[in-house]
Amino acid sequence: MLARMSPMNAFAFRLQRRAALALAAVALAAVAFAMVPLTGCGGSDEPAETAAEPQALVLASSDLAEVERGPISAGVSLTGSLDPYRVVNVKAQVGGTIGSVRAEEGDRVGAGAVLATITAEGIRSQAASTRAGVAAAEAQLALARRQYESARTLYEAGAMSQIEFQSNEAQLEAAQAQLEAAQAQATGASEQAGRTVVNAPIAGAVSEKMVELGEAVSPGETLFTVVNTSALELDGQVGVDQAARISVGDPVVFRIDAYPGQTFRGTVSRVQPTADPATRQVGVYLRLDNPGNLVGGLFATGTVVSETLEEELLLPATALRTADGVSYVLVVEDGVIRRRPVAVIARDPARGVVAVSGDLEAGEAVIVAPTTDTVAGARVRTTGTPARPTTDSE
Repeated sequence: MLARMSPMNAFAFRLQRRAALALAAVALAAVAFAMVPLTGCGGSDEPAETAAEPQALVLASSDLAEVERGPISAGVSLTGSLDPYRVVNVKAQVGGTIGSVRAEEGDRVGAGAVLATITAEGIRSQAASTRAGVAAAEAQLALARRQYESARTLYEAGAMSQIEFQSNEAQLEAAQAQLEAAQAQATGASEQAGRTVVNAPIAGAVSEKMVELGEAVSPGETLFTVVNTSALELDGQVGVDQAARISVGDPVVFRIDAYPGQTFRGTVSRVQPTADPATRQVGVYLRLDNPGNLVGGLFATGTVVSETLEEELLLPATALRTADGVSYVLVVEDGVIRRRPVAVIARDPARGVVAVSGDLEAGEAVIVAPTTDTVAGARVRTTGTPARPTTDSE
């Protein structure tokens, strides 16, 4: 083929072939270089690792709790609002206009203290009229008594007939009856007039005031609410089986959301004698004597203490798990999560603590915040100190 090419074309063809061969040689050298194992600066010939060990889970102190030994109060718990044990709505007993307001919300009042007055002119004029009627009846009775005494003197002296004497005697009796009737009317009118003064029926504090000066009110309208917070009550319902374990006077431990870490002691004040036929629940009332700083309406949990267990293994209820009907906890042991079966002895919902028995010791750390990664056999690394469950026996 070169014989048929011109000298110039043959020369160009040879140059292209040499260039192609050179490029092929460079490519083969690059491939060979890439297949040579690389070594570190130290010249080690050891092969590189093909897989890294699994990374350990990191658990914070809030994910763990320390198992402790201590007492636990077992019993029935109720939650709800702590309300004043006495709440009285003070209502208007007569119609009229509010003439004065002498108590405001938050004021402490004694029994009988004047809260307001009602202006009712008709009632006052009626009271004045009946008092005048009593005075007139008293005068009439005095006159009838003098006439009777004179008639008796004449009758005993034989100067008056028996019929005339009996007539004077009847007039005296009629005057006495008229006075009694007038006095009864005056008493009723006086009582009605007294109702224009609105008094506190109990000692306590004004929690609500519904009227203002000059407002018109009607009989039966609520004007004030007075509460006595010297004692507070929590009422709730329990099943009939639990009610059988509760008696009036049983001790109660209160824990109030607004006072974390504190406990208060009270008693069972009342237990309803019958169960609700629809729910089969029994009403129970727990009373707490106010230490002086509690207000009504606080949310609380009251536990009726049926028994107190000493020196039990305690852990947060959130650490307890159940699978296939078996209770267990996850313990961190030597950096590895272990599953330990336990049996629940008692629960204290107010404290969020359970007492358990099993292959567990005080001081061990249990997981209280499980995730899909916290499974038995997983390696973990902990930061911080595990929290301790409260073990107060209050």
